[in-house]
Amino acid sequence: MSTSNTSNLKKGLWLGLLGITIFAMTLPMTRLAVGTPEAPLMSGLFIAVGRAVVAGVLSALFLWWGKAPLPPRDTWGPLVLVALGVVFGFPIFTSIAMRHVEAVHASVMVGVLPLATAVVGAFLNRQRPSTGFWVCALAGTALVVAFALLRSGHSGLSLQMADVLLLLAMACAAVGYGHGGRLSQRMRAEHVICWALLISLPINLPLAVWQFPTQALPASAWVAFAYVSVFSMWLGFFAWYKGLALGGTVRVSQVQLLQPFLGMLFAVPLLGERLDAVTVAFGVAVIATVFIGRRMPVQSPLKVAAA
Repeated sequence: MSTSNTSNLKKGLWLGLLGITIFAMTLPMTRLAVGTPEAPLMSGLFIAVGRAVVAGVLSALFLWWGKAPLPPRDTWGPLVLVALGVVFGFPIFTSIAMRHVEAVHASVMVGVLPLATAVVGAFLNRQRPSTGFWVCALAGTALVVAFALLRSGHSGLSLQMADVLLLLAMACAAVGYGHGGRLSQRMRAEHVICWALLISLPINLPLAVWQFPTQALPASAWVAFAYVSVFSMWLGFFAWYKGLALGGTVRVSQVQLLQPFLGMLFAVPLLGERLDAVTVAFGVAVIATVFIGRRMPVQSPLKVAAA
């Protein structure tokens, strides 16, 4: 690997880590805003579409302020796929599910996302990860699954409707991440999410007005909503898509293996959930797979120069 590629990979991994750290607070904050079945707060649909409206308005101002040109015609299709994945699919499925599961439980489910993103990224970019890379990715995913099974007796982990919604959310996120990372190689990374949010605004705005809460809500719910609107739905993607563009979707996606455990760490002070030695041990093991996996070769398609 050349010095330039190595530098881009390092930058990509650091930006990816920043994005994932921001995203790791999404599920705890969503839980804080949506409440529980016994004490419901905001509706899951309002959180999903409302946060997209706030981020969409910010995106419109950002694009106007930067005098951003219209995206090329051939990028509109991928932008729609980005919107379907990370503006609609992931927020809607997770926001509805989070009323029925704890943040620690949901954070464990996020463990399947790195492998899904790597698969989408490899397919879109016609890359061929080595066997060693896939072994590390599968090992990290297996560790997360093992953790979920180990905790099933305490958290009631089973393939219930909330779990199905969370798995659907992971699939949507993988598609949105893969196409967004690819577009970020052609467009400014921050413009990718901004345009995806802007083209979604005509759908999200009337839904948000329809679902706007009518009852009084605690300030903590609105603070949580503000976080998922500004950081999870907007600024986090600035770092994440730039990281995917610099370091490659297949490699940088493995940083997501840290997200479940970062989410658990954030859930402790925010929601009063418990973190023990077993969780820490699994976190260290997953970090080890990321450390090893990033050193495994990933072959890019050969480009034959025209004569």
